[in-house]
Amino acid sequence: MSDKKEINIANNRKANYSFQLEETFTAGMSLKGSEIKSIRDSQVTMSDAYCVFIKGELWVKGLHIAEYKQASYNNHEPKRDRKLLLNKRELKKLLTKVKEKGYSIVPTRLFISERGKAKLDIALAKGKKMYDKRHDIKRKDLEREIQRRVK
Repeated sequence: MSDKKEINIANNRKANYSFQLEETFTAGMSLKGSEIKSIRDSQVTMSDAYCVFIKGELWVKGLHIAEYKQASYNNHEPKRDRKLLLNKRELKKLLTKVKEKGYSIVPTRLFISERGKAKLDIALAKGKKMYDKRHDIKRKDLEREIQRRVK
């Protein structure tokens, strides 16, 4: 019996800064063979990634998965759109929230599950105003200063 755990591949730190994350979901992704090999090599950039509904299905756009060097002619496009796999109930819930003003869906984390599948954590998010961002920066600076003085 092996002790496998989730392997974190990439985090979208920009999402935590720009959005107020309200609810998170874990979605599977429809991938090609060369994409999963690049993901296992941590060749992923998700700073520009976002999710959008197309014909009732949820797709992630802007997720950059680098080409796998050993894949020869069977390689994939690095920034192609990838379908996300969720339950109908979850899709319906996300669709109704996204239709409301100010809500969007952003990917927050890419990881390999215990079963070896690539999963994407997505969050229902509301955009922050500039003063909210400044308040968060000030709060983090104060916490850092307190930690320095405690040591």
